[in-house]
Amino acid sequence: MLKSRATGWNAVGLLVVAAVVAVAVQAAPATAATPLTVAQAIGQQTGASATVRGYVVGQPTATSTVTRSNFPSDFALALADSASETSTSKMVYVQITSSFRSAYGLQTNPGLMGKQLDVTGKLGAYFSHAGLTSTTAFALAGGGGTTPPTTTTTTTPPTGTPGDYDRTYYLPAIGKSGTALRTSLNQIIRTNTKLTYDQVWDALKLTDQDPNNSNNVILLYSGTSRAKSLNGGNPDDWNREHVWAKSHGDFGTATGPGTDIHHLRPTDVTVNSDRGNKDFDLGGTQSTEAPGNYTDSDSWEPRNADKGDVARMIFYMAIRYEGNDGYPDLEVNDSTSNGTNPYIGKLSVLRQWNLQDPPSAFEKRRNQVIYDTYQHNRNPFIDHPEWVTSIWG
Repeated sequence: MLKSRATGWNAVGLLVVAAVVAVAVQAAPATAATPLTVAQAIGQQTGASATVRGYVVGQPTATSTVTRSNFPSDFALALADSASETSTSKMVYVQITSSFRSAYGLQTNPGLMGKQLDVTGKLGAYFSHAGLTSTTAFALAGGGGTTPPTTTTTTTPPTGTPGDYDRTYYLPAIGKSGTALRTSLNQIIRTNTKLTYDQVWDALKLTDQDPNNSNNVILLYSGTSRAKSLNGGNPDDWNREHVWAKSHGDFGTATGPGTDIHHLRPTDVTVNSDRGNKDFDLGGTQSTEAPGNYTDSDSWEPRNADKGDVARMIFYMAIRYEGNDGYPDLEVNDSTSNGTNPYIGKLSVLRQWNLQDPPSAFEKRRNQVIYDTYQHNRNPFIDHPEWVTSIWG
């Protein structure tokens, strides 16, 4: 009998212990996933979301260039597994989305250099380099220090529609018109990352990527989809077309207007040569290599699908380069005989093209890629084509 009672008590006791253990297990907090090292992040560029831990070693400004002082903006930072790392091949480039720039941008917070951060985002190329994009969280490793903003509620990048930037990027320009608007826009867009002419090749492969074939780019003027690998100087290659002809102001291909990808586009080599440095106007003989385009001795008329694109690129250049930062003062006029003067025309025609051919999805995406990944400035006339009329009538 005693044995039976003892056995029964032991059974009850075991049940109680088991229940306590079960409750304790359920109450235990979940353990967060261990952050990836920078080396692991470089090897896992799959587009998956992840948290990466690394030391801040500078700000990337190009595929193989990281600035360690005098930071030009708050748009990006580079992480490495060592605070003293100098090899860009051992770094991951981090896109700082707008909600985090005030707390983690290096221009505003240079003291972050050498600090260890945990950053969450998508493992994917940034500046054509192993990267972490569309970031959704930043924190000092181990806690403490600067805390991430709490206002971020989305993990998707902006769409590039006007309203996305009117309360932030364009805020100083909103409500202005004429000369005041022009001055304000120049102040907004003139602060941008500069590329070298060699870096333009890689940039165009992303900005002008064929949405239906990631191995190709779409060529300006012809609309042809051509392999990214066929860039060069042969007749069937594509090369870098300066929509604002570089001889109009004699700025060549030096960093600045000569490498500004807001007006550089991939174009068939022969078509690029046919356009040459001509101004823009209506009429002429149809291009054999690019039907729908017309040319005569002093002008080029792009096909209808590119008319607005060309106009907005020209208007961007006239606002971005006002002669106040060491570059030529570029202006749009109503002439087609501008020679090497820093002018291009024809203003009356370009104004009409802006109205005739509104910004396309391709053009808006291109503007966004340039802003997010390369120059970190926008073409305001893609976001607000009505500003052309406000400034030029």
